[in-house]
Amino acid sequence: MAELVLSSVDRGVLTLTFNRPDRLNAWTDAMGRRYFDLLEEAEKDPGVRAVVVTGAGKGFCSGADFQMLNDIQTGAYDEEPDPRPNTFPITIRKPIIAAVNGACAGLGMVHALVCDLVFTAAEAKWTTAFSRRGLVAEYGLSWILPRIMGQQRAMDILLSGRTFTGAEAFELGLVNRAVPRESLLAEAQDYARELAVHSSPASMAIIKRQVWNDWNVTLDESAKTAIEEMVTSFGRPDFAEGVGSFLERRLPDFPPL
Repeated sequence: MAELVLSSVDRGVLTLTFNRPDRLNAWTDAMGRRYFDLLEEAEKDPGVRAVVVTGAGKGFCSGADFQMLNDIQTGAYDEEPDPRPNTFPITIRKPIIAAVNGACAGLGMVHALVCDLVFTAAEAKWTTAFSRRGLVAEYGLSWILPRIMGQQRAMDILLSGRTFTGAEAFELGLVNRAVPRESLLAEAQDYARELAVHSSPASMAIIKRQVWNDWNVTLDESAKTAIEEMVTSFGRPDFAEGVGSFLERRLPDFPPL
């Protein structure tokens, strides 16, 4: 059986590729388990500084596999679900960049947006789809979308379930970049490589935690925690290396996590 998620590492960047191209990489529990296992391995691998996630073929992830949904509806589904939630990628300390190369729908959209940055092919097709399937805004999307793009825009794409392009996703503020499909993966990997070369792994891990967690706290609470983290950072070798490399006009040599 083909690998459900392909994995390769180059110069500090791990690229993970959903690999069910004949089904536009529709999500199954088995594919999800493999994806999360690889993220956990990346967390522990000192050679991995950043992660890029994309899809094989013409899709990123077209949502939950319809056979799985049908089995759930009929009561025939008997696979043990993964205890890790679909928001699991936000707990990984290393930055994760989604490179949305094609169809990104429903649960696939959830998995794009729980990455830390999102690059998309301008021509990729996006849709929440839930309202057109008799479903609801799943897996925290009703929490994530208004914070990324504003309440009215979130209401639009959730209530209508309409399809829109990657170019419009950029205009809506949903993604960081919209580029031609043929240059998407290279651009995402180049960006990830910049992080791997120039940014402190410890700093990125803490910043990622701050950004995801601070959505739930007040400004005063966020500032207080930031001061505590800043004082702690003064004692890390990353701080000395960051200042030293800048003054010596050389690339930094930050320690791994």
